[in-house]
Formats: sequence, C-alpha cells, structure tokens
Amino acid sequence: MPFQLISKLKPRGDQPQAIQKLVANLKKGVKNQVLLGVTGSGKTLTMAWVIQKIQKPTLVISPNKTLAAQLYQEFKEFFPYNAVHYFVSYYDYYQPEAYLPHTDTYIEKDARINQEIDQLRHAAVQSLISRKDVIIVSSVSCIYNLGSPENYQQVSLEIKRNQKLSRENFLSYLTALQYQRNDNELKRGSFRVRGEIVDIFLVGGEKILRIEFDRNRIEKILLLKDKTLSLLASPSEVKIFPASFWVTPQEKIKIAISNIKLELEERIKVLLKQKKGLEAERLKKRTYYDLEMIEETGFCHGIENYSRHLEFRQPGQAPFSLIDYFRFFHPEGFLTFIDESHISLPQLKAMAVQDKIRKETLIEYGFRLPSAIDNRPLTLKEFEKRQKQTIYVSATPGKYEMQKAKGYIVEQIIRPTGLLEPLIEIRKNKNQMKDLIEEIKKEVNKKNRVLVMTITKRLAEEIADFLLEKGVKTQYLHSEIKTLQRPLFLKNLREGEYDVLVGINLLREGIDLPEVSLVAILDADKEGFLRNKTTLIQIMGRAARHPEGRILLYADKITSSMRSAIKEINRRRRVQQRYNQTHRIVPQPVIKDIRDWNFSKKENIHQEFWFVNDKKMLEKEMAAAIKNLDFERAAQIRDLLKSLSKKQES
Repeated sequence: MPFQLISKLKPRGDQPQAIQKLVANLKKGVKNQVLLGVTGSGKTLTMAWVIQKIQKPTLVISPNKTLAAQLYQEFKEFFPYNAVHYFVSYYDYYQPEAYLPHTDTYIEKDARINQEIDQLRHAAVQSLISRKDVIIVSSVSCIYNLGSPENYQQVSLEIKRNQKLSRENFLSYLTALQYQRNDNELKRGSFRVRGEIVDIFLVGGEKILRIEFDRNRIEKILLLKDKTLSLLASPSEVKIFPASFWVTPQEKIKIAISNIKLELEERIKVLLKQKKGLEAERLKKRTYYDLEMIEETGFCHGIENYSRHLEFRQPGQAPFSLIDYFRFFHPEGFLTFIDESHISLPQLKAMAVQDKIRKETLIEYGFRLPSAIDNRPLTLKEFEKRQKQTIYVSATPGKYEMQKAKGYIVEQIIRPTGLLEPLIEIRKNKNQMKDLIEEIKKEVNKKNRVLVMTITKRLAEEIADFLLEKGVKTQYLHSEIKTLQRPLFLKNLREGEYDVLVGINLLREGIDLPEVSLVAILDADKEGFLRNKTTLIQIMGRAARHPEGRILLYADKITSSMRSAIKEINRRRRVQQRYNQTHRIVPQPVIKDIRDWNFSKKENIHQEFWFVNDKKMLEKEMAAAIKNLDFERAAQIRDLLKSLSKKQES
C-alpha cells in the first residue's frame, strides 16, 4: 500500500519551502542534498512529508540507538498503516575477538545478544522482501555484514495447505533454516513436535506458526498468538524465513567448504615458510573444527568469518549489508536520510578501518584465515556507491556532506512554534556545583527539566550521585545503559520521575525533550571533540524547544569553539526574531505527547533491577579489562558495581 502520513501537525515556519525544495530536487534526480535544520524546526516531520510525496522505501540512519529509537517512535506514529521498523545492533554486551601479541593474550569473542532486537532486525528485513511501503530506522550498524539477501530469500521455505510433504522432511527443512528443536520450551527461533503437530516460534515476530500433518500432507496452517496460542489467522500458504542471516543453500555448502580448505592449505604453506609452525597448527585445528560444525549443523560459532566463501564473493569484494537488501528487493530505487550527518558520517568512515586493524592481527598469528578480513563493515566509498538518493540532515552539517551536496543546501531555521535559540550565559568554574544546584532548583520550582553535560562517564555518575544526595531527582545516562532502557529514561524525565539527566554525548544530537529549559555545560572551555563548535551548538539545541530556554557555560576562559558557537546561535536568534516580528508571531511552547516505549517493561529502568540482571555481565567485562591490561576501564566497572551494590542494600 502507499505511504499514508497521519498527523495533526501541518507544515509551518520553514517546513513548507524545505519540503518543496527537497522533493523537487529528488524528482529531478539530485543524488545528494543537505537539510540544514535547526533544533526544534521539525526536521522529522519534513522528512515524513518527503517520504509521503516520493513514495519510495526509505532508510533513516541515526548515529546511535537512542536517537534511532526516538525517530522510530515518531515515524511509527506518522505512518501507522505502513511498515516502520527499528534496526540496530543486537548486542547488549560485545567483546570482539582479538589478539594482543605483546602479552600473548587471545580474547575470544564474547557477546550477549538481545533476542528482542534480533527479532526486530528480522522483521525489518522480511518487510523489505514483501512490501514497498517500508521505513527502516537504523543505527550505523546498517553497514555491517548481514549475509546475502539472495541466500536469505532462496532458502526461505514456502508451504501450502494440502501440499504433499512429510513431517520428517519438513523438520529437516526447519533445521536447515537454523531453527532449533526444543520440545520442552518454545523460544523464538525454535520449534517443537507433538505427534502430527509442529509449532514454530517465528524469528521475525511474536507469533507461533502451527502446522498440522495428515500422513504426508499438510492439513492445516494456523497462525497463533504467542503465549495465549489464540487463533490469529488460518492462511492457505505461508513463507518461513531463516532463523539466522548466515544461511547458505545446502547444495552450495560443500563447494564453500572445499574453497575454505583450499585457502587453509595455502595459508599453512605461507605460515610454515615464515617459520610459524605454532600459528599454522592453531589455524588448522580451529578451521577444521568450524568446518565440521558447518557440515553437521550448517552453523558454527563465528560463521560470519567464512562469509566470503559462503556467499561466493571475491577477495576484497564488499560484504552484504542492510543496504544491499534495499538494493536487491527494490531495484527501482530507495531513499536514504542520514540524520545528524555531522556525527554519523565520521562513524561510517571509521568502522571499516578499525575492524581491519583488529582482523589483520588475528590473521597474522593464525587465529583466522585471510578471508576473515572480508567479514567487515562497508567502507564509506562502498556505502556511497550503494546509495540512490541521499539527504544529509543536521543543524551543523560538516564539510564533507556540504561538498557532496554541490550547492543543494535546503535551510530550515524558522521553527513552526516561533521559538528562538536559547539565551547563553558564561559562569566561572569556582563553586560551580553550588551555583548549579541553585539554578536547578529554580527550574524545578517552575516544573521544568534540566540537562547537565559533562565529559566522562565516571563524572556523570558522580554528579548524579551528588545531586541525589542534595535531594534532586537525578539519573545519569551514558553508553553503558542498556539500549532498550535509554528511551525509558528520557520518557521518565519528561514525566517528572527525574528532574535532571546527567550525560555526555547521548544527550547531544536530536533528543526531543520540550520540558528542558536549562542545559548546563560543565568544562565548556575544555577544547576538544566534546567541546568543539559543532558539539556546543548541538548541546545548546537541547534548550531550544522551551520558551525560557537558556544555556549555562561553566568556563574560566572563552575558547575559539565557544566564541564561534555563541556567534552562530546569536545569528540564528536574530533571524528568528525578525521573522516573528514581521509575521507577528508569539513563541509557543512545544506540545508533544509522551510516548510509551513498548520494547521494555517499566520496572527494567531502575538501576537496582538492571544491576541484579547484569552483575555477571559487568564482572565478566571487568575481568576482560584486567586481562587486556585496561586497568582504568576495570576500575570504572568496579566503582559502578560498588555504587549499585550500595543502592541495592539501601
């Protein structure tokens, strides 16, 4: 079905002209353009209207999981009748495989997969296969190796009512699709057998597929609701997708294994020539163990490292990613938005470089075959080559995207609400915490919210604890908070469960918190990535959704970044004031519904609950840090465990 935008909001301010220009450029074939939209100008609504008018499958890339979650919620509301999906990394905890030669330390890959996010990833891909009205909101993980879209489609199993198929053959097909048999407990990606009835917990949704056999014939196909097993539908045919993205048709697995063995033989010769007998023996044992697992089950731990052979790619050829699923299933074209492009693009550029350095060491010391290097993220060049039409979205676009746009820059400075850029004040560092508490209490008395920005995770936690001791309802938020809990923290700030959030960069780009009237930036004069011009402008934007929005910069000197940021904010404020005066607009507060976040239970947000469930994970991560001689990281985790233990006891 076509995209159908549902919203009470109508384009206002700079939105109408921005939508018109963006759409006109897309229709005339412009490949790259920039939407330079200030915070609070309604960039998401502008993007939604562009999708509505262009009617193409759309990929929205966000720099982190928190912003991706917010955008997902907004697009889900704008397009309730279309397929809107959330696609981010499914790791709650991830320690990549690595080798440290100077200490002869091998670190095995250790990861904790969030099954709920994995389900959402499969659901996103399956919608791409079957529909055109698809919006996928993704983190930058969309450029990581995902397996061949052709294989994913090819091995999918289509069955029909009254089809001749024995139960035994059907179970073999399910096993080939990586579904695990579990007759005691039905989990996602598993199946159980009870006589002539086979129940399958589908990998892409919370549904049970029940197949009833009559001898060697499929008698019934039933779609049941998870847990209650109430009947949802009785389709005449259904398609069962693989439980894993790493699948290869059975007839090709033997060829792939032969090619892996040939590469192994050549690599062993090279290692022996280099007088690396230990490395050669290690590589031989590890590889043959993996191949035995693949032959027996079609899968092994770390199978993605053999993806080049399983997908029959040439050495150096780019891996398949989510973008290739767009290309494969929608060759007519798709649209890409890169949100907060000034931070997303550097991430996209860096990923492949970092991955290559780590893999080269593993290969050199006999832990992986050379082909493992091709299990990687896309390079920026490969990413761009796969794009059809891209819109870079940012309040502070970088030089790179400005050059790519070749003059196609669409500005959106005027807010629909008439709100102005926040007022800025600089204060000395001396007695800053005492001063900050006084300012926080002023805002709390007016039922407003406050963000406090610091430069380290540890400092964020210490400041949060200090404010709690002073009777201020506070929560810290940084990258160690689990993916699906972060949006809940933001929701609770808006609802007043917290008055203050303390963070680093997770509270910077794009977070939509209209109740925030004050943003306090500590160490504003610490020149660097977290306090450069772009970052400061982005941080200041968090107070731009409130009529009384203001910024406190705690600093003993005015850096060039501070001076440039303040100058740009004041310039935009003057433009907005002139517009309001000309059109007799009185600034109005942003009224935005507080959305429920359905991916986690409310009780999961409490640190005590989080601590109980993840204590083992933290202890394991601390042990890994000690093993890697990363004592600073180990100390941080130790302090976190102590802090959470105290809260648990109290």
